[in-house]
Amino acid sequence: MRAEVALPILVPLLFGALSLIAWRSNLMQRVLGIIGSVTLLICSIWLLISVLDHGHVVMHMGGWMAPYGITLVADLLSAIMVVLTGMMAVAIAIYSLSSASPSHEKFGYYPLMHLLLAGVAGSFLTGDIFNLYVWFEVMLIASFALLILGGERAQMEGAIKYVTLNLLSSAIFLSAIGLLYGLVGTLNMADIAVKLSQTEHTGLVDVIAVMFMIAFGIKAAAFPLFFWLPASYHTGPVAVSALFAGLLTKVGVYALFRVFTLIFNQSPEFTHQLLLWGAAFTMLTGVLGAAAQFEFRRILSFHIVSQIGYMLLGLALFTPLALVGGVFYIMHHIIVKTNLFLISGIVHRLLGTYDLKKLGGVYKDRPYLSILFLIPALSLAGLPPLSGFFAKFIIIRAGIEAEAWVVTAIALIVGLLTLYSMIKIWAEVFWKPLPENHSSVDSSPSATPSSLAFLYIPVVLLGACTLFIGLNGQPIYEIAEASAKQLLNPALYIEAVLGETP
Repeated sequence: MRAEVALPILVPLLFGALSLIAWRSNLMQRVLGIIGSVTLLICSIWLLISVLDHGHVVMHMGGWMAPYGITLVADLLSAIMVVLTGMMAVAIAIYSLSSASPSHEKFGYYPLMHLLLAGVAGSFLTGDIFNLYVWFEVMLIASFALLILGGERAQMEGAIKYVTLNLLSSAIFLSAIGLLYGLVGTLNMADIAVKLSQTEHTGLVDVIAVMFMIAFGIKAAAFPLFFWLPASYHTGPVAVSALFAGLLTKVGVYALFRVFTLIFNQSPEFTHQLLLWGAAFTMLTGVLGAAAQFEFRRILSFHIVSQIGYMLLGLALFTPLALVGGVFYIMHHIIVKTNLFLISGIVHRLLGTYDLKKLGGVYKDRPYLSILFLIPALSLAGLPPLSGFFAKFIIIRAGIEAEAWVVTAIALIVGLLTLYSMIKIWAEVFWKPLPENHSSVDSSPSATPSSLAFLYIPVVLLGACTLFIGLNGQPIYEIAEASAKQLLNPALYIEAVLGETP
């Protein structure tokens, strides 16, 4: 039994509790936010190293061996996701030093942030399907509370749409768990995989698989129930939007990867074909929605949807190269999308709006910010030599090898339309002159060097990560490749958890 698999969950819970104790002191909460996020990152890296050394790291809670107790399991995919969670936590904690208002801090900003991080880490590390539902609900509670901080009308409208669709997802998820338990009599995912492969009720298995697909698809903002995301993610505080954009939908994607490689892998000609066309429509609807928007964060929100389609495409093709591309794409996208939201917050701090028509002149006054925008923007569009190019190249090559011509063509078209959206933001925000009826960049009273310093630090660090992956992607590719091999060989996961070869 190895305790490091529990630390990414326990650390944010501990610092969330400490933040509650220190609720009268905003300064102490900020300090705890930084220390807690750095500690989470260190523990996550420790876990990844352990997984690289041992293949799987398993902990049976309370000494109850699987399948009777709750098990925490880390393979390469979950360890990678936890490390990315730690990285985003550090970036958001630094950014929040300047972006979080005292009123938000007073009403639980930091405790809720820690609780959300615990829910995310718990979702990645649990080996129990009902425990996954519990962590999903923890995330939902924390994210809803963060979304409504400030209590503005737009926030409340977005939060209602957000929580309504996610509650629907939770209801479908819980119903699917009930049917699955009635069929196999266990909740441990490894044990479910063993018993489900032996059942003769293939029709019921397919029904349950579709229910899980819908539930996790809603969480991931996949077609057709994705509209809650662009209706809500642009309404909250910018640091919250950035954290949501980087991590929350990826929990749904992770759940799809986990369930449809470990549990529902008996009839990929049915389940993965549904995922394939779901991925195609997710890419198309997301990018077309983005092309029609003229609000900075709404464009980025729609692009979350379109990029989720690429990740699902990697899973749907279900080949070794496609899964490598899917994992690589998740790693790239979390970093890039978080960074773009953070940059949108800096622009808002400088000019006081997210409306592209009211923005302009940033390149003239702050060319370094423009360069910082171009790095993640061009990476999102898939231009070489940035990380997005290699992520899309792997996915598209896998599509060609699988002879999925239509979906591969859609992926290429979506890449071009993504470039169009990024060029639109560049032209409207950075390149064109500032409208005459708007104050200049330098005259903004809140745009002082001291107030902007903590906003730029995470943007620079995440931009450096994007450049590193693009210019030195071999180690990232090798980790993604090793993760894909584990996903395609679920017997390794089952043996690690149950201690027996299926």
